[in-house]
Amino acid sequence: MSLEAEQLGLSRQARPMPWTEDVPAGPKWYAVFTLPQNEKSAARQLGLREVETFLPTYESVKVWKNRQRVRTVLPLFPTYLFVRIDCRQRRRVLESPGVIHIVSNGREQVPVPDAEIELLRSGLREKTMEPYRELAVGKKVRIKSGSMEGIEGVLVRKGNGFRFVMALKLINQFAAVEVEAGDLEQIPG
Repeated sequence: MSLEAEQLGLSRQARPMPWTEDVPAGPKWYAVFTLPQNEKSAARQLGLREVETFLPTYESVKVWKNRQRVRTVLPLFPTYLFVRIDCRQRRRVLESPGVIHIVSNGREQVPVPDAEIELLRSGLREKTMEPYRELAVGKKVRIKSGSMEGIEGVLVRKGNGFRFVMALKLINQFAAVEVEAGDLEQIPG
């Protein structure tokens, strides 16, 4: 141990926090777990703290007892939203009201691939994204072209069209989006 380390009171076992180990510089997308039914509020609070957020939502039509139809905007993944941060902004996220924690693998926060965020954004822009609660047994496929090239999922049918079900393994959630059959290739095995 160096003289400087001894003067600062650092022991040989002191190690950097997992957040700082092997994390490339620059902002990355991370999933954030929020209080139930507080996703929109947490996103607003993070925005006030100048943190880039993405809360995927979809429209749902509910019919009340009096047969009145009401459109509501709901989170695509209940209790989750996404933030794009670098390691310096981590504390700002964790201190924000409504945020419980940044999703991790037990040792360190795991970034969500940019391609998965882009797929969510494109499906929401085209209003073809919806939650998918049960993963149906089907063929595993991969998107073979475009900005989402390489993302894997399961192909299911809905009506006359094809639906690509993407699994966000990190948060154990699924989303379905319409795709052209020509944009997909079957994964061997």
